Amino acid sequence: MEKTQAIHKKIRVILVTDGDRVAQQAVETIGTSLGLRCISASAGNPTPISGEKIVKLLKTVPFDPVLIMFDDKGLKEKAQGERALEYVANHPDIEVLGAVAVASNTTGIDGVQADACIDCQGHVIDLSVDKKGEIKEKEDCGCKPVITGDTVDVLNDVEIPVIIGVGDIGKMDKHDDLSRGAPITRKAIEEILKRSGISYGR
Repeated sequence: MEKTQAIHKKIRVILVTDGDRVAQQAVETIGTSLGLRCISASAGNPTPISGEKIVKLLKTVPFDPVLIMFDDKGLKEKAQGERALEYVANHPDIEVLGAVAVASNTTGIDGVQADACIDCQGHVIDLSVDKKGEIKEKEDCGCKPVITGDTVDVLNDVEIPVIIGVGDIGKMDKHDDLSRGAPITRKAIEEILKRSGISYGR
């Protein structure tokens, strides 16, 4: 254990830009099934605690990686969720492995480029998806897929090695239903872990 701590001095985290009740249940279930930790207190619509409080909680977890939820409750401006995410991502004791960027119907936002998306059928694709996890109209620009959501713009302002886009967590017309183990969101988290070279599970 001492050797592991010496190698990983920073706490490794995966950021999830959704935090409502359904998303919380999905993320907690996925965390348990993959052998990851989850900061349940970060869940809420909007995010109920500050970035400072989240970092304090992170420093109490017995092992990592840790899943953290952030939510702006549909607001297009930088609100509670994005401010907390920015603080956590920039903290010197935290290593961000990646982010699950969640699409929503919020308008008037820039969106964020994703390294890949998981569509509602569970396919890893290089195209944008909407809130339902359905593929948006293809743009012939050679660009990365873009996810638009109320809590994603801040991802442009921080260093995120891997961004995976998905539809609305735990929903997507029941494709990501909790009764099925939220398979779309689970695959997004697994994709971040895989691209980070991190083994997981118990």
